[in-house]
Amino acid sequence: MNTDREVSSHYSRGDLLSRLSAALSEDGVDPERPSIESLAPYDQFHGRGLEATSEIAGLIQAGPTDHVLDIGSGIGGPARYFANRFGCSVTGIDLTPEFCDVARHLTRLLKMEDRVRFEVGDALAMPFSDASFDGAYSLNVSMNIADKSAFYREIHRVLRPGAWLVLSEVAKGEGGDPDYPTPWAGSARTSFLSTPEETRRSVLEAGFDVIRLHGTLDKAREFGARSRAMVERGEKPPHRAVILIHGDTATRIMANMSRGLSEGRIVPIEVLGRKR
Repeated sequence: MNTDREVSSHYSRGDLLSRLSAALSEDGVDPERPSIESLAPYDQFHGRGLEATSEIAGLIQAGPTDHVLDIGSGIGGPARYFANRFGCSVTGIDLTPEFCDVARHLTRLLKMEDRVRFEVGDALAMPFSDASFDGAYSLNVSMNIADKSAFYREIHRVLRPGAWLVLSEVAKGEGGDPDYPTPWAGSARTSFLSTPEETRRSVLEAGFDVIRLHGTLDKAREFGARSRAMVERGEKPPHRAVILIHGDTATRIMANMSRGLSEGRIVPIEVLGRKR
């Protein structure tokens, strides 16, 4: 099994849309008439979910004439959020065909297909011309990419001069390797973590100015504690995408993430850059 196929199979079991529809129905939502808000617990598949997406969007400015790239777009929650918040057009690219199929379906239901579209593709060889986009973001994607320098260079290629880049990534901490499975990998074979400083260096070398790089470990720990308290009260947590995507293994995955965060083995970071 090659790495791309193993990465994709970690995320895709073939019945995602039916599982999402069942989850929405359980929430009292008509699966054929969801809202952006009702989808948010499920379609924001990255640390802290919608809370993080909103925070990341607050780092940039975009407008109705901008074309934004979402690298590793999942089932499209962040792309639809950005398009709705800024009025911009968003193109998402993802390695997993099932994610793109579900993303297109949900976008049609929300009548946003005129501004948001999705393509299956490799982030190291994107099917876009040079200087195609006014900005780009990538949320919890680079952990599956071994050659991060090539990844950042490819993003640089498709951005216009002066374009912004926002990255939200899980970086390597000082406490040793994480336990697997994690949300992004079933084993160490498809997990490639860099330290925050290695990330800064790679982004700089790719041709970006790093305006800001900061850790969000405290926010991740607080979000986890808040979510656990909600579950203990018999409430649903605000972020349910890991359960949706990973099903029976989600409990182990979330326990490994909580332990990795508490022990400093993994450190969430956010990076704001600009193409020189």
